[in-house]
Amino acid sequence: MSCDFTRTALHGYVDGELDASRSAEFERHLEACRECAKALETEESLRSGLQRNGLYERAPVGLRKKIRMELDAATAAPVAPRIPAWRWVALAASILLVASISWYAWPRGGTLGTQNPASPPFTAAELIDAHIRSLQPGHLTDVASTDQHTVKPWFNGKLDFAPPVKDFADDGFSLIGGRLDVLGGRNVAVLVYARRKHFINVFVLPTKEPDTPIHPPGLRQGYQWLHWRRQGMEYCAVSDVSVADLHELAQLIYQ
Repeated sequence: MSCDFTRTALHGYVDGELDASRSAEFERHLEACRECAKALETEESLRSGLQRNGLYERAPVGLRKKIRMELDAATAAPVAPRIPAWRWVALAASILLVASISWYAWPRGGTLGTQNPASPPFTAAELIDAHIRSLQPGHLTDVASTDQHTVKPWFNGKLDFAPPVKDFADDGFSLIGGRLDVLGGRNVAVLVYARRKHFINVFVLPTKEPDTPIHPPGLRQGYQWLHWRRQGMEYCAVSDVSVADLHELAQLIYQ
């Protein structure tokens, strides 16, 4: 990169390692710097592609034992047998290759990822990006209504499934509408709730996986999410509300 922000800053942002102030500074920078925006898009695309292709493979137990034995032999007393230099070069190259693939394929920034069958088919970065994008003017809802009988029929014909829609205004979570979004390369339904002055996006898509309880919360860039499966549907709620508030809404939907 030729701008003021280094590639280290870019990777720190992608991995959710920057603090809130630095993340906000980098996001403001992205609005004006086409080069950094393009580099960020390339990094996210590469990582998502590697995750979807399932390139990560855990090293076999036998290989790990062999590498450990050879490393122990190399660091032992001088009486240890000599190993040709070319073998160490080959071993180092193999380890570097596995580590590089693992770095890109392993989910970062929370529990989301494709390696664990209990996780949804999209990454934490995709989820947070979709939530932040929705907070831009005019992007929060495609259908604005507090009536679940208006929001639910709106999805008819737009998706190949019918998302459950409920209003929890009496419990402090008002339904304000819904919209279509894209996660993991597929169309999903989003139900939007208001909690005081905060918005909560609940992403919904069908699944054939068994039901799960509400998983522990994840955190990235100041936003928290909860994930669960219930009666053939996969849910992921994300917002900047407290974990207690987010979990309360998740329990209401789960019931």
